[in-house]
Amino acid sequence: MADRVPLDFDPPVRQIRALLLGVDSRDLTARTPCPEWPVAALLDHLMGQALVFTLAARKRTGDPGAGGGPPRPSVAGLSPHWRSRLPVLLADLAIAWKDPAAWTGTAQTAGVPLPATTMGTIAMTELVIHGWDLARATGQDFAADPRVLETLAEFLAQSPPEGSPGLQVDPSEEILLQTVALSGRNPAWRRPRHYPSAA
Repeated sequence: MADRVPLDFDPPVRQIRALLLGVDSRDLTARTPCPEWPVAALLDHLMGQALVFTLAARKRTGDPGAGGGPPRPSVAGLSPHWRSRLPVLLADLAIAWKDPAAWTGTAQTAGVPLPATTMGTIAMTELVIHGWDLARATGQDFAADPRVLETLAEFLAQSPPEGSPGLQVDPSEEILLQTVALSGRNPAWRRPRHYPSAA
């Protein structure tokens, strides 16, 4: 029987890859729940994070991009080939975290070693929360496994105070919106009503 790993990256990766199909050129300048990032910068961030967390899972601390972390996300930094490149990076990420060895010992990003289980949970949080960001910014539906969300909500609730401050959580809300609030986002965020529909 194959070894089990704490978190399965396949579902959130499939979700984001599906969301990418609903992003058109007009969406790239649209606002997102991340105040300083339009959609293009969010996609740039996802590309950088996918690479960094893949290297972390594989313990490849000497590879380019592993030591200093990804550059600051920007519209200008988004690869013109993001439509073909980002799905590949996400698939590599999911494969890397399927290996039980990825979850053992320590893993490192930006020169900072952490317990591998913590690193994997951070990587999953990035995928799920930024998947929600992308869905909201482009007017698409989003769903996540409630069991995974419970893990992420517990993790975010224990984040140190010097990190991104979470918003007050309404315990009557569904677990997705609780998790989003704990990440510091407004669960009620929507793109403007006047936003043009995708072609």
